[in-house]
Amino acid sequence: MLIAKKYYNVEDIAEWFLNKNRIQMNFEDSEYITNLKLQKLLYYAQGYFLAKKNTSLFEDDFLAWEHGPVIRKIYNKYRTNGSSGIKYDKDFNANIDNETERILEEVYNEYGQYTAWKLRNMTHEEEPWKTTPRNEIISKEKIKNYFKIKVA
Repeated sequence: MLIAKKYYNVEDIAEWFLNKNRIQMNFEDSEYITNLKLQKLLYYAQGYFLAKKNTSLFEDDFLAWEHGPVIRKIYNKYRTNGSSGIKYDKDFNANIDNETERILEEVYNEYGQYTAWKLRNMTHEEEPWKTTPRNEIISKEKIKNYFKIKVA
């Protein structure tokens, strides 16, 4: 059974990725993160965190939508961007501890290099999405069990 402890607000984790991307764009050729790509980065962050810490990074649930795992709240927040990149220009100041930051960096370095559609296709090959009926919640237990093997 998972510990039902809420560590972070999912919006703060989403903004961490958007801010990281903005910083990255200053140093190398990269593109803005789209809503679709942001959803997948959040999914991988949750998976890595569950596997490494045995608890959730955030309490929001992923739904098994047609294009992969999605958190409805984040989708709704950025849906006006459509398939365009999200321009993040706020001052980022969420208080994220060093260990969590290391996990987020690992996820960004591993998956941030891929396009939204590549990430979408990757999630479609993974058990948590494949074994969850469309539009249903992908259980955190299922995500944790999958990533325990993948990240180990």
